[in-house]
Parts: sequence; C-alpha cells; structure tokens
Amino acid sequence: MNQLVLEKYAAEFRTKNGYSNKESIHLKSLLRKLGVLAVFRPLEMDISGMAIKVGDNNRFMLINTARTLGHQHFTICHELYHLFIQQNFESQICHVGLFNKRDKEEFNADIFAAKFLIPEEGILAMVPDIELAKSKVSLSTILTIEQYFSCSRRALLNRLFELKLVDKAEAEAYKENIRAGAMKHGMPTKLYEKDELSEVIGDYGNLARRLYEKENISESHYFSLLEDLGVDLSELGSNGREED
Repeated sequence: MNQLVLEKYAAEFRTKNGYSNKESIHLKSLLRKLGVLAVFRPLEMDISGMAIKVGDNNRFMLINTARTLGHQHFTICHELYHLFIQQNFESQICHVGLFNKRDKEEFNADIFAAKFLIPEEGILAMVPDIELAKSKVSLSTILTIEQYFSCSRRALLNRLFELKLVDKAEAEAYKENIRAGAMKHGMPTKLYEKDELSEVIGDYGNLARRLYEKENISESHYFSLLEDLGVDLSELGSNGREED
C-alpha cells in the first residue's frame, strides 16, 4: 500500500467520522464514538501498545501511558489503522513511530497515523506564507502545530520533512531540548511528558456486569475486573451495593 493510498484512507476516515482535514481530533472521544474498548495504563514492557480485533464488531486497544502523551496519541492512530483499515487483522503488539519498512503493516500503520493525526492541509494552513515560501519552518510554528494537533515532535518533524518544510539537519536540531523550547515560548509541556495514568474507555464495566449476571464469570472475577477499572471495592458490600 503506497503513501498516496494511505493518505486517501486517512482523509476518508476523517471525513467518515465528521472531521475536516484541517481540524484536530479529540482521540478519546473518537474511541468512544467508534466503540473501541481502550485500556490506558503504564506498562513495564517496552512497547507502545497493542490492538486486537475479534469478528467485525469487537475491537480492543492497549495504550502504554509510560510513554509521552504525544506518543500515546500517535499510538492510538496507529492502532486505528490495524482495527479499521488493515485487511484480515487479528492482533498486533506495536512499537510505533519506527517507520520500519521491514514490517509492512507496521510501516503502513505509522504512515496512516501520521497522515490521520497531522493532515497536510492542516499543516499548510498553520504555516505562515513567508515560511512556506522559504521552505523553512520556525520553532514557533512547530510548537503551534504540535500543540494544536496534540502530536509528538518526532511525528511532526517526519511530516514536515516529507513536505520539504525542514531538511534533515533542521529536523535533528528541532529534536533537542523540546521541553525547554516550549517553555521559552510560553507553551505547555504536558504533551512531552509521561502521564502514567490508568483509564478505561468503552463498555468494559457493562460487559463485565453482563458476564457476571449471566454467570459466565464468578463474583471474585467480576470484582477483579472492577478493580482493573479503579473501583474502590471497600465502598461496596459483597453484593455490589454501597455500605450504609
């Protein structure tokens, strides 16, 4: 699958979900809309995340929150390729942003993620004409774009290099002192930091309850699943009701 095809799929996926090719995407809201069960938690394993698809309607992704927030956002888009674009997909453990051509589908997922998260039309709309004319983007513009699209610096620099708006030397220079540069321009630094939060998006809780009520899982297993959601079981009685 070449890059033009992937760009077409990324644009169509944006349109299908109500986004233009200039606006940023609230990714967690999109996951809810798509019905993807997504688990966010810090992992000791050196992976970005994983995706699993069972049948046509059951989609799951795991996002490692021990990576920076910008990396997490790119990972979500990478996993969306596996779950909604890739043919005959079942499961994949992912190290995203490597653009490794030796792994065809991982490379495709990285390209799709970049084009879906940071569309060309949106980039060009935010670059001042004088910088477009010189094919030289300033740090101030880079910060503005990555804050708007909530993307990692590495992902954005790959896009800008592809569009010939930075050369290789400039791209390497802009990878240095990212947080310090943002602070000097009065920009928030949350995007470049690890949040290590635990969160579940989707129908996990309701699914667990249905399995318990149908006696497909035991009460202890059900409570274990609730603990995974962060429910404080000390506030519940053994029958799942609040204590007096």
